[in-house]
Amino acid sequence: MTSRIRIAIWFSFAVLIFPPIAGCDYARMRNQEDVRTYEKEVPAMDTRVIPSHGGYNILINADPADLKNPLPLTPETIHRGWLTYAYFCMQCHGPYSDGNGTVGQSFAPLPSNLKDPAVQEQSDGELYSKILLGFGRHPALYTTVSEQDAWAAVNYIRSLNTQGARARERKG
Repeated sequence: MTSRIRIAIWFSFAVLIFPPIAGCDYARMRNQEDVRTYEKEVPAMDTRVIPSHGGYNILINADPADLKNPLPLTPETIHRGWLTYAYFCMQCHGPYSDGNGTVGQSFAPLPSNLKDPAVQEQSDGELYSKILLGFGRHPALYTTVSEQDAWAAVNYIRSLNTQGARARERKG
């Protein structure tokens, strides 16, 4: 017998015969006491885990103009909003909130200048809704940013210029 044939026989033995001998006994594994798939009913979900009031469905069905910011416009909430902005928004909107972020430069159209009157004249609810639900190329951040942080980010956007604060007072 040539050496190539011997190698082929040993290879066949190793590949076809050895794994079933050395492998797991799947039939026995299925009958273990620890593994009883689908034998128990899944317990009812605790209502404290999944929100049954408010949340995403309320937000998508709400008129953004009717949403009111629950956070006061204070230095503390503005700072919290700045932290949220720095973590989630600065890459696109830039360190000066002017739409010149590093990542945002690859988008067409470019991200909004948050100091622009077109942004500042929107109601708090409109800004909040756009942050969480997204629009155009803006990603939906509902699963990433908490509701309180989104409202704080709205306060930060309002603080970018005095015209924005005045517009907020008008829309109240």
